[in-house]
Amino acid sequence: MTTARDLLVVVIDTRSGTSVEQGDLSLALAGAELIDLIDAGAADLDGDRVVPGPRQAAELAAEPATDDPLLRQAASSMVRQEPHEPVEDWLWRRGRDLVAAYLAEWGTTGSAAARRRARKPSLSIDPSALADSPA
Repeated sequence: MTTARDLLVVVIDTRSGTSVEQGDLSLALAGAELIDLIDAGAADLDGDRVVPGPRQAAELAAEPATDDPLLRQAASSMVRQEPHEPVEDWLWRRGRDLVAAYLAEWGTTGSAAARRRARKPSLSIDPSALADSPA
């Protein structure tokens, strides 16, 4: 499981009684993806800019750092030419509709409960349904 997926599970667990706006969650998911990309060597930070990491695009394509399709998509969306994108811009661009993308992708894992969750427009998802997922 990626950091973004872990974050989504925590947010979906509504027992805490707090709610998170989808826009805020999308930015947090993008930040979690960036953390995983840096950890995998696919990205790095140069000051306030997101730059390609030690593992370049061709190397990542040959042997992906992850089997997670959304994280691979995040890696391929990085600006690879100078001037590299500021972190804030990358988070906003990558975060656009990211909650919907995660919920939709989660719905394609084969779980009927996950497909039901992906159709729900809100984040009020039954946390007990998370047990359907092998992750």
